[in-house]
Amino acid sequence: MKRVVVLSLVILACFTSCKDDDVSCVSCSNELTQTFTLCREANGDASVNGEDTDTDYDVYLSNLTEQGTSCN
Repeated sequence: MKRVVVLSLVILACFTSCKDDDVSCVSCSNELTQTFTLCREANGDASVNGEDTDTDYDVYLSNLTEQGTSCN
């Protein structure tokens, strides 16, 4: 539950989008948040709405899906 609250706060605090050609992005959503953009940065980190999370993309995406977030 704490992760969901922290994730929600991070998502709500971010308002820019991924614009770098070296990234691949997907749209994600769940029942608790608005749709947000999740990107794999060139360094392998995940970014949410353009803000680097300092977390490996695959780990971040796995945690999201475990919490019921769908990304496509």
